[in-house]
Amino acid sequence: MVAPAIPEVIEHEIESAIESRNDSLPTLRELGPPDLVHLVRQSAKSTGRQTGVYHHVTGIDASSSASLAAYLNTLAQASHDRNAKVVSGLYCCYNAFSRIDMRVEVKIPGGVESYCIDERGDKRVASDSLWLETFLCGILRAYSYADDGSGDTIKKIIAVRRFDPITSTDIEHKFLDAAERLFFKGWQLGSDPEIQVPNLVSNHLTTGLLNYIHTTGRYTSGENLFEKLRSRDPEVSSLLARVLIAGDEEVKAVKLLKEAIEELPMDYSLLDAQVTFLQSKGKLEWASPLAQRAVIAAPSEFRTWSKLAEVYVGLEQWDLALLTLNSCPMFTYTDKDAPRMPEPAKVILPVLSNTALDEIDESVQGYDTEMIHPNLRKLSAATYKGTFHKAYSLLTDITSKIGWDQLLRIRSQVFVMEEEYRSEKSQPGTGRTTGKMTGRNPSTTALRAPSPEVNGSSIPSPTPEAPKDADEDNASHTSESTKVEDTNGHVAGSAPVGNAAIEKPEHTVASAEVKSGGEDPDPAHADYTHFQHKRLCERWLDNLFMVLYEDLRIYTIWRTEMARAKASNEPNTSSPTTSSTVYSKSAEEWEILGELAERLHHFPEAIEAYQSCLRIRFSPKAMRAVVKMWEEDHKTENILQGMIRLIAWQYRWYSEFSPELLRIIRKLIEDDGAVKVRSIVQATSLPQPVLDLTHRYVELCATFRSSGSDG
Repeated sequence: MVAPAIPEVIEHEIESAIESRNDSLPTLRELGPPDLVHLVRQSAKSTGRQTGVYHHVTGIDASSSASLAAYLNTLAQASHDRNAKVVSGLYCCYNAFSRIDMRVEVKIPGGVESYCIDERGDKRVASDSLWLETFLCGILRAYSYADDGSGDTIKKIIAVRRFDPITSTDIEHKFLDAAERLFFKGWQLGSDPEIQVPNLVSNHLTTGLLNYIHTTGRYTSGENLFEKLRSRDPEVSSLLARVLIAGDEEVKAVKLLKEAIEELPMDYSLLDAQVTFLQSKGKLEWASPLAQRAVIAAPSEFRTWSKLAEVYVGLEQWDLALLTLNSCPMFTYTDKDAPRMPEPAKVILPVLSNTALDEIDESVQGYDTEMIHPNLRKLSAATYKGTFHKAYSLLTDITSKIGWDQLLRIRSQVFVMEEEYRSEKSQPGTGRTTGKMTGRNPSTTALRAPSPEVNGSSIPSPTPEAPKDADEDNASHTSESTKVEDTNGHVAGSAPVGNAAIEKPEHTVASAEVKSGGEDPDPAHADYTHFQHKRLCERWLDNLFMVLYEDLRIYTIWRTEMARAKASNEPNTSSPTTSSTVYSKSAEEWEILGELAERLHHFPEAIEAYQSCLRIRFSPKAMRAVVKMWEEDHKTENILQGMIRLIAWQYRWYSEFSPELLRIIRKLIEDDGAVKVRSIVQATSLPQPVLDLTHRYVELCATFRSSGSDG
C-alpha cells in the first residue's frame, strides 16, 4: 500500500512553527492539536543555506521514541527536493493527560534525543508512563481529527496526513490495555461540546473507545474491556450496555440496565441509555418518565433535556417539546485544539500520479464565493455547532412534522407574546394587588406557573423544574417570543407551490421591559392574569425562530422557482431545453441548497440538490449525502461507486483513514460478503491504483475478522 503524498509548509524563518507550538501549549485544554513534524533541509550546494518545512500528522504510533524517529527517517528518505538533504527533524506529540508536549529530535547524521516540554517551556525527562499516556492520546486524536467523508474536517487544517492508528489486533490489544490502565483519568481529557462537566463515562476517552468499537465492529473486545472496568465501578454499566445493544445482545443489555438502575437509580447516563433503547423500539410512553428522571438527576446537562424533548416530539406533544427545548442549558461551543501557525512562505500540496482520479480533481480548485448568491451566503444556521446545532435540529424536526403555521400557534400558546404583554401592561385596572402577589411579576409567573391547555389536554407540569438559581438566572436573560400571524399554506410540511410565502416574525420586546424576579414588582401590574400560565422564551430560542424563518424563506423561494421552471417545460416536451437550463445554479449554490433542505428535514429535495451539484463538479459533501441515501435504500453497487470516489478524494488530501467510510465498508461486507464487495469494486472501470485504495478498507475488515469478511 502506497502511503499518501507528503504535504509541505515552508517557513519564512526556521523553527517559527515550533515556537508557535510552544506558545500555544498553555492554551490547550483538551486532546491537543495534531502532531507536528518539522524538518530542516540544507542545500547540497551551500552548507549555510537551510530551510524549515513542516506538516501535521495523526495516527502514528507514539508508544516510544523509536517509532516516532522511524517516521522522521522515512521523511528524510522521501524528500521532494533533490537539491537539498534533511539534516534534522523534530516530532511533537501532545500528552493531554500530563499537559506536556513529547518531543523526539533526530540529527542526520547523529543520534536521537527524546524529551518533553511543559506549559512553562521547561524541559523534562520522558518516562515510560508518559509514553503510555502519549500513545493513548495519539490514537484518540486520530479518531477525533478524522474526517467523516464529507471533507469538512480535512478543509479545516492544511497539510495534515491522517493514518489509521490501529491496523492489527496486536495494536488493538495494546490500545485497550492502555485505555484500561488510564480509564479513571479519562475525565481529565475533556469531553464533547454538549457535555458541560466531563465525568467517568462522558469524556474524550470513552467517546474514542465507543467510536473505535462501532467503526470496527469489535464488540466482543469492547464488552470484555467494560466488563473488567464495571467490576471496579458500576457507573461503567452504561457504556457496557451501549456496546451490548450495538452488538445485537439486547436481552443481556436490558438485564444489565435493570441491575445497574437498581443500584444507581439516579445515574443519568444509565437512564439515557435506557431512553435511547426504548426510543429505538418505539416505546416512547415508557421512555418519557425515564427521560424526566434523567433531567432531575442532571438538570445542568444539555443532553438530558434534549433527550426529553426528543421523546416529546416522538409523542407529538409539541407544547412540551418546545417548553423542554426552552429549558435546555446552552453552552458556548469550544472547537477542537487546532494548530496556530505563522504565515507560511510557501505551501506544497503534491498529488501521487498513480492514485489520481480526473473526475475528483475538479474540486481541488476550491469554492468560488463569487458564484454564491448573497442570500445563500448569509444563512447562519449552517454555522451552528454543539448545543445550538442540536437545538436547531430539534426545532426543524418539529417544523417538518407539523408545519410552520402550527408551530407558531403552539409557540403563542406556551410563550408570552409581545402583543399580549404590552396589552396587559397598558391596562392598569386589570391587576389585583394582594399581599400574596407582591413578590411576583411576569418573569417569575411565566417561568414557574403550570403549562396551559395545549393539544387538547391540561398539562400540570410540562418538564421537571430546574434548580431555583437556574430559574433566576434564566429569568434575567429571557425575552418574549415574537407574535407571528398565520401564513397561507404548509410551508415546512410540504413543498410550496405558486406564491406560497412565509411572513417574517415581528421583533420581540426588549428584555429590559420584562423585569426579573429579583427586582421590585410594579404594584399596578402585580397580577398578569392573561398569561400567568405561560413561560418566557429564552433569547437564544427566539433567535432560532428567526433563523428558521430565514431558512424556510430561502427554501420556499427555491422550491417555488423549481416548480415554475419544471412547469414551463411541461407543455413542450419536444423542446431540447430542460429544467436544468431554465433553472441553473452553480455547484456551490446547489451544495448550500442541499444542506438547507437537509437541515429542514426535506431529504428528497436535499438529494436532488446534491445530485445537481455532482453533475457539475465533484463535491465530497454532496457525494457523502447521496451515499447516505443509498445506504437507506440498500443499493450496494451505487454505494461502492460513491465510496471509491470518496476514498480517492480522501487519499488525495493525505488521509488514508476515515472511521465513517470504514464503517460503511464493514456494513456492506456484513450484508453482502467480502467476495461480492471486492468483485463490484474490481469491475469498476477506474485505474487499478484507485481501486486498491478501496480494497485496503476491505482488507482491514478481514484483519479484524469482521462478519462476512471470509466470504
